Amino acid sequence: MRLIDQFRGALLGGAIGDALGVPAEKRTPEEIRARWGEIRDFVEPWDRTGTNPRYRGDGNITDDSLMMAMLCRVYLTKREHLDAYDAAEHLVPLLLEASTFVPEYGRAMPLIERLFYPEKYLYLRLKLAQVEPREGGLGNMVNCGAAMYVAPIGLMNAGNPRAAYAEAIDFAAAHQWSYGREAAGVFAACVAAAAVPDADIDDALAAALTLARDGTRSAIVRALDVAHAHENWRSAVQPLQAALLDYMPGGWTADRRPSGLPSRTGAIEELPAALALLSITRGQFTESVISAANYGHDADSIAIMAGCIAGALNGADALPLAWVDTIRRRNQIDFAGLGDELHTLFVTLAERDDAAHRHRLARLGLAGEPVEQPA
Repeated sequence: MRLIDQFRGALLGGAIGDALGVPAEKRTPEEIRARWGEIRDFVEPWDRTGTNPRYRGDGNITDDSLMMAMLCRVYLTKREHLDAYDAAEHLVPLLLEASTFVPEYGRAMPLIERLFYPEKYLYLRLKLAQVEPREGGLGNMVNCGAAMYVAPIGLMNAGNPRAAYAEAIDFAAAHQWSYGREAAGVFAACVAAAAVPDADIDDALAAALTLARDGTRSAIVRALDVAHAHENWRSAVQPLQAALLDYMPGGWTADRRPSGLPSRTGAIEELPAALALLSITRGQFTESVISAANYGHDADSIAIMAGCIAGALNGADALPLAWVDTIRRRNQIDFAGLGDELHTLFVTLAERDDAAHRHRLARLGLAGEPVEQPA
């Protein structure tokens, strides 16, 4: 498998997972079974009435994938690794000014109009309040808002989970804090570990366990313990939800959103759940995203995380062609093309970073004669 196929697979796989999961968002496993039996393909929206005009089904992606595509464009604009300042200098202007097709509404609009309040916080803090970007996320509702779209950071650090973690933690400081920011770093590290031609799911899980801290690490360990006790994801869903409830400060609120309070011992549900389901399915793409969609709760975000990691592990050729075609037709984003462009940029940056590393070692007397310092 070629690395370029893994880049395509990660982005396409994430978008597929997002679209599979969104009709079941905020729903329980019991509600999902009563409505669909089991989600094994794109399904219709749960509800589309005059009071809820968004079309959240039939292969439409959500803000998770739209933000992921925006982050790809930030890389392709800057053509360099990212930090918190790039959220202010590149991401926020794109959210405000770029005309983006939003499939839930069937029209183009500035993406800021579609975002949930914790994501609009980027605009409030970085544009209106003009805070220092590395402090932009302070005070936000703690949720998966940063983690859900940082897969491109993992890809741009392919094979180096520690660097992916550091870059995502830096970038996400502009958006999130506490365990929301930590989850972004760990998820990016998992994608980086998966985006290696001979990687398997154990490499991604090892990256998570090595790098995660505080409640995020504890929640991942607990989730994987549940996963190891089950051979089938169907029997694992409810024990997994019960186990992860301990890590959500304030529990699961009436509108089925985590409370969002900062905590050293708390964790978002989405990342540990996705990693547990990936462990049970051994990273096989189709069952990974199907299991995430049927999990309910924040199903689209759980499924985009599972889809990005499984897509990176298996490559674009492993994704069902009908799903890939539906994603392309309904959402008007060329995720495969974005993967190709990111891969080209990754090769350029990797070669430059390698030359800089060899130059430093040589200057320190550790590796022969100094090489020319790269631009």
